[in-house]
Amino acid sequence: MMSPDIVGWAASAILLATLIRQIAAQMRDPDARGVSRWLFIGQSAASIGFIVYSVMVDNLVFIVTNSCILATALGGQTSLWWRRRSDGHR
Repeated sequence: MMSPDIVGWAASAILLATLIRQIAAQMRDPDARGVSRWLFIGQSAASIGFIVYSVMVDNLVFIVTNSCILATALGGQTSLWWRRRSDGHR
């Protein structure tokens, strides 16, 4: 029988690869006008809530995954902010 943790880590890898690919596409977009600040806020808030929940239920797969998802949200928002600032957008 397959360990549930293997399924969890595989799903985590797929999700994180998808998010990283999205950030890379966002960084190549010259104006990134379609990127919503509310997506960042919602993703960050949900990630923090899931991290707290994951710690409470002591699930390492979800602690790591949700921490990485929060890091991708912060990285994506930072790159967007940097691009808009360097382009003179406010």
